Amino acid sequence: MEKPRTGWAALASPRYLLSSWPWRSYAYLFTSVVTGPITITILLIAAGVSVVLSPLIIGVLMMTAFPLLGALVGWVERRRARLMLLDGISSPHAAMPLRLSLRERLRYRRREQASLRALGYGFLLGTLTWLVSLGFAGGCATVLGVTLFAPVLATNDTMGMGPWTLDTTGEGVLFLVAFGPPFYVISSYLIGVVAATQASLAKAMLGPRQEELQRNVAELRRSRLDLVDAFETERARIERHLHDGVQQRLVGLTMTLGLAELDLPEGEGRRLVVKAHSEAEAALADLREAVRGIHPRVLIDHGLEAAIREVADRSPMPVSVSIPLAIRLPPPIEAAAYFVVSEALANVAKHAQAQTCSVVGQVEGQQLVVTITDDGIGGATVGAGSGLTGLVTRLDALGGTLVVDSPPGGPTRLRMECPCRLGD
Repeated sequence: MEKPRTGWAALASPRYLLSSWPWRSYAYLFTSVVTGPITITILLIAAGVSVVLSPLIIGVLMMTAFPLLGALVGWVERRRARLMLLDGISSPHAAMPLRLSLRERLRYRRREQASLRALGYGFLLGTLTWLVSLGFAGGCATVLGVTLFAPVLATNDTMGMGPWTLDTTGEGVLFLVAFGPPFYVISSYLIGVVAATQASLAKAMLGPRQEELQRNVAELRRSRLDLVDAFETERARIERHLHDGVQQRLVGLTMTLGLAELDLPEGEGRRLVVKAHSEAEAALADLREAVRGIHPRVLIDHGLEAAIREVADRSPMPVSVSIPLAIRLPPPIEAAAYFVVSEALANVAKHAQAQTCSVVGQVEGQQLVVTITDDGIGGATVGAGSGLTGLVTRLDALGGTLVVDSPPGGPTRLRMECPCRLGD
């Protein structure tokens, strides 16, 4: 049975009384009794100081800073709500760029509606919620405590309970034994309902609204696109450094060794130079292959179709390519499509035992769709050491998807879809 994630789900579970949820409910209500008075005290003191200093500019500034107290209350209450909401309450606040100064961050938080809602929740917590928590949790805990410890606390076989006197021998003990368990069951459910209600109220007031969720998703997508752009920029920088720096030095080294090979007479020295020349040429070939894998120059200069045709030409099996693109796509999209095709063809060559393969790409509406199909043995999956897992993450950052259809016996079909514009 799946573990309940909220107080309401726990109340519906037949194992509620045997779980930790009754004690979670008590803990949530009793912490309300602590945080409520503290919150209202801080708010009243801040309001009083602001009124006293209102003739001065600092008093006006303190009044305008009240939403920041609300943001602080919301931060504390969202963490306390994890007692009743195991997944917590998502923050409704927008993520701010790191380049903003502390003053700009505080000004931004002060103007958010979420801060004002949290301020209202703080007043509600400090004036009503903690009193309800004290009444229910305090009353139930007191009765349970008296029921449990009455025989221990009794003197002269009786115990005073306000205007009543309880006999703790004979019939009195039987009454306590009979009264305790039913009251524990009833009070546990009652406390659970009160705590779950308060947690739901906290989620409604401190959680994000629909437009805030949409904004947060858009900002998350934007930040992931920024990471992709930064990654592609770094790849291009490394490629330029290797292509224009290290590779040129290796080319010069091979030419120098070639000239030395021509000038040296036969002997051990010439044999070592010939060996060094061949090693330098092999290192240059490896470097060119590495540079092509980091950020292929043909992709930058001639576009996606030319780059994929170059990959297909290096494949050990026949690969047909059809990607008629009228315009160049944004560089991150072209790079993602290139590496998907490159990784797919590498997997086909290593594992598929295929005879032929085809790559078909086209723009359908606002989507770039690339399909790689082979006639191999099938059984390919994402995340099974295929090397496609990282590409799925990259496509997800661009708003794209990668679907693998590879039944045992084949054929295998990879379908990549990605928006043609990064803002989609």
